[in-house]
Amino acid sequence: MRLLKLCVLALLSVGLLWVLNTHNPFGSPVPAMGALLNPVSGFWANAEKHSPLPNQTLSLDGLKGKVVLKMDERRVPHIFAENSEDAFFAQGYITAYNRLWQMDMSTRKVSGRLAEIVGERALASDLLQRRKGIVKAAEEALKVWEHSEQDLATMNAYVAGVNAYINQLKPAQYPLEYKLLGFKPEPWTSLRSVFFFKAMQEDLCARNEDLAASNTRTILGEELFRDLFPEYNPKQSPIIPSEVKWNFTPTQPQTQVKVAESLLSGLFPDQNIPQPYEGIGSNNWAVSAQKTLNGNPILCNDPHLGLTLPSIWFEIQMQSPEFNSYGVSLPGLPGVIIGFNEHIAWGQTNVGQDVLDWYAIKWADNKRQSYHFDGGTRQVEIREEEIKVLGKPEPVKIQVKYTHWGPLVFEDSTSSPYYGLAMHWLPSERPEKRPFYEAGSIVRLMKAKNYAEYAQALTGYDAPAQNFVFAARDGDIALKVNGKFPIKQKEQGRFVQDGSLSSNAWQGFIPRDQIPQVRNPQRGFVASANQHSTDQTYPYYYNGGFDDYRGRFINRSLAAMDSITVKDLMALQNNPHSLQAEDALPLLLKLLPPAKLNTQEKAVLKKLENWNGNYDYRKTEPVMFQSWLDSTYVLCFDEIIKWRDSVEVLSVESWRFLALLEKTPSHSIFDVKKTAAVEQASDLVLTAFRKICQSFSKTPVQDWRSVNNASINHLARLPAFSRTNLPISGHAQAPNATRGGHGPSWRMVVELAKDGVKAWGVYPGGSSGNPGSRYYDHMVDQWAKGEYNELFFMRNALDKGKPTVSEWAFVPKGG
Repeated sequence: MRLLKLCVLALLSVGLLWVLNTHNPFGSPVPAMGALLNPVSGFWANAEKHSPLPNQTLSLDGLKGKVVLKMDERRVPHIFAENSEDAFFAQGYITAYNRLWQMDMSTRKVSGRLAEIVGERALASDLLQRRKGIVKAAEEALKVWEHSEQDLATMNAYVAGVNAYINQLKPAQYPLEYKLLGFKPEPWTSLRSVFFFKAMQEDLCARNEDLAASNTRTILGEELFRDLFPEYNPKQSPIIPSEVKWNFTPTQPQTQVKVAESLLSGLFPDQNIPQPYEGIGSNNWAVSAQKTLNGNPILCNDPHLGLTLPSIWFEIQMQSPEFNSYGVSLPGLPGVIIGFNEHIAWGQTNVGQDVLDWYAIKWADNKRQSYHFDGGTRQVEIREEEIKVLGKPEPVKIQVKYTHWGPLVFEDSTSSPYYGLAMHWLPSERPEKRPFYEAGSIVRLMKAKNYAEYAQALTGYDAPAQNFVFAARDGDIALKVNGKFPIKQKEQGRFVQDGSLSSNAWQGFIPRDQIPQVRNPQRGFVASANQHSTDQTYPYYYNGGFDDYRGRFINRSLAAMDSITVKDLMALQNNPHSLQAEDALPLLLKLLPPAKLNTQEKAVLKKLENWNGNYDYRKTEPVMFQSWLDSTYVLCFDEIIKWRDSVEVLSVESWRFLALLEKTPSHSIFDVKKTAAVEQASDLVLTAFRKICQSFSKTPVQDWRSVNNASINHLARLPAFSRTNLPISGHAQAPNATRGGHGPSWRMVVELAKDGVKAWGVYPGGSSGNPGSRYYDHMVDQWAKGEYNELFFMRNALDKGKPTVSEWAFVPKGG
């Protein structure tokens, strides 16, 4: 009888698994649940023991020699190879071992291939990526990169390592997200690594405001537009100090730009071009030996990006006869992107210059197959694109039209304000042939021993433009605003331009020896935080989005510091003080009449008067101040803000808003047109203060943690795999620029002593991309507290300075 029951239960179980594996019981885009719940190959197989990974020897195709890979107590891999190509092979293997699904999804998104695994809900995103020309740009970049023998060897070795891991995977070993989404890994290619680079470029150098600026000028008129939207903050503290003189004769444009005719494009919320996160950026600096307590240069970097789990970064050490480098890599690209070796350290922040322009096309025929250009006509070029869609038998086919300037991203006049506009973007231009490119720049930085080799390494790097900070054990510190920068006419790229004139093109590119850079400045430090690269004496015009507060605060702080220690600079990286609050609060308090306040309002006022400008996550004052500042801003610019419901318009920058409060409190912008009275700044400041106090009387003031909601979300936005509402202080305008899902994605401090390099670092995540591993997010709490790990920079594979807990050997198959 017992045997019969067991047989019946077994049959029922098999039947249930069959139903779940072949039918979707929830009617939603989830995978067949049988495969996911399978006790052998389902999600149970992804549970990971807390014990160290077992030692093993792997026999792999594609290796030339033996590789030793050691893992420390945080599961950071340390690679020791007999040649550089094998080092990149091992990097590809161990990165895929830890982050394969992340690599897959990030490149699918940028290349417009999400719909084939999640269905029609991703089709709009895929269509946009294809119409923006990302696939074409990546294919053309790869063709050029392949002319560099060294870059090709590096890329091929990395790809081979990734595929060596993929090829030995069994379904039970697939990362959990593959099982959740019901698809399997596919071979990695060099093109996918180029796509990863295009994703970086899209995040860091695709921001543009051409259409919004054109609309805003049309709405406001020329005089008011110029008044509210000047391009340079007089309080700016630029990256390159004013002591640097420009000892060259610039190449100046010979023509004047012609903007498109006045336009006021409608707003289509579902069909706008998504902009990169406003204010995305980072901090970096290097201080000279003369300013430090120990007499050693110190370099710091904390790139601020969208925070995700798995983490954006992957910590790694790589050693070959050509280099011994430690730092962080990006899953999908070979090399150490930010890091150090025995001789130098380097880091990056985003430059922010505008390298994406829009051109209005004047059509020569009703079918929009030809357009006017320099008095004649030109035919569009058509590229066919196919997008596979899960659940559909046939792919979606589209035609993308290309003009002299670039692709027409939208062609339906009812679908987007960008209808009829062509997109010209620097990363879409086919790079010229040269010895090496961005991948080669990173490898050369890993090898560099001094300033000359650092400078030479950067000559192959175009985009996204980065502020590369540098420090060396020999005492040099430096910073290059490095990349490929167009020579622009005055205000070129600020507004939509006339696409019928070739004279509206960029006038070439700024020579490498004329880009902003500084070496060993008198002030004893170099620093960048996404502010303007230079003061206004720099002879080339550039525009873009630039920080107005972090750079000023960091420069001020470093200038005032002496006998600097590593701990001092860690404290600066974690500093939650907002210079915006420091500038704004005294202005608001000065304009607020205390005599007109009631008892409850005076209590709020007293708390703000005693606030120090630090965005402490435990405090309510940051919430009070931010609410007051934001409410005042909305009251001041309500007549511009109201247009956002119908067209894209610019936002007045914070620094200009504060300058109006300080210097022209009777400016017409403060007058509320719908009232008979003529309001001034003080009236709006009072109204805003009363409004927020009334709100606080109804709902108790929350602390800054609750309002800021610092969070690290899973890439697929799966709540169970995310970390939300973290206890961390900071603000967008503070050095510790945590805000919602953005913030310091890697904090690194490197001291370059004569007797050896010491370094510390932390990032909000862990080495593993597996939510079932303790190494998935084990550094998040440490990161939130502002704590660091001392980085175990091994001199060789036998270094016993700290314990390593696992050792893998990679050997050539059949060798």
